[in-house]
Amino acid sequence: MTPYYDVHAGNGPPMLMVHGFLSARSQWLPNLEAFKSFCTPVVLELWGHGRSPAPEDPNAYRVQSYIKAFEDIRRTLRAETWFLCGQSFGAGLTLRYALEHPDRVQAQVFTNSVSALSPPGTMSGGEAGARADALEQGGLAAIEALPFHPRHAKRFAPEVKTALLHDAAMISPRGIANAMRYTAPELSVAMAIDRITVPTLLVNGLWEKSFQPLRDAVSRSLPVLRIADIEAGHSVNLEAPEAFNTAVRDFVEASGS
Repeated sequence: MTPYYDVHAGNGPPMLMVHGFLSARSQWLPNLEAFKSFCTPVVLELWGHGRSPAPEDPNAYRVQSYIKAFEDIRRTLRAETWFLCGQSFGAGLTLRYALEHPDRVQAQVFTNSVSALSPPGTMSGGEAGARADALEQGGLAAIEALPFHPRHAKRFAPEVKTALLHDAAMISPRGIANAMRYTAPELSVAMAIDRITVPTLLVNGLWEKSFQPLRDAVSRSLPVLRIADIEAGHSVNLEAPEAFNTAVRDFVEASGS
């Protein structure tokens, strides 16, 4: 079983695009047309988000299960190699995939991701479980109250925010709770980041001040890393889409697409 995904016809190798927490395929609306000029976007929705179901089996939410699902998609596409693009929560998954399957990754892009670059164990299992229980019991109302729910966004284009809210209405509280219980505690790649060997681009939203120390730390520890600093916040691809699209296009073309 694999999560829901769309394949958009484009001019180049596939690029797996994985959104963040409480988002969905609409995360990439301002980017798809530009991306189709240099790759074939493969837009995946995490379990419990958008059109992906919320499996009962906790193992489905484990990072290793996602990596297996990504491999299944790659094989279905008959692609020897592909590009990766991970946003926020999704970046922990794509970075881990690149660590485990470097021979399958031509190059990768990721955006601000505290969950991926913070040391493991930043939040205790008990704390994460308690938050997950509260969200599952509180349902969509509790999820909408979270500060990073798209309803609170102030710098998105109106049509993008409308699409994000439409997708957010499909969120499964159980799926979100299980993502917190089983996926989030495994997302950190901080202790292995220096082992990444594939060309990597961080598109950094400078306005997210809490992320900048992690940006500086990874710049020192990862020799293959390039960084594009952009005047935007956490959702850099939505807040500054033209700058994001240009940075990714230039990086992919330099990586030999």
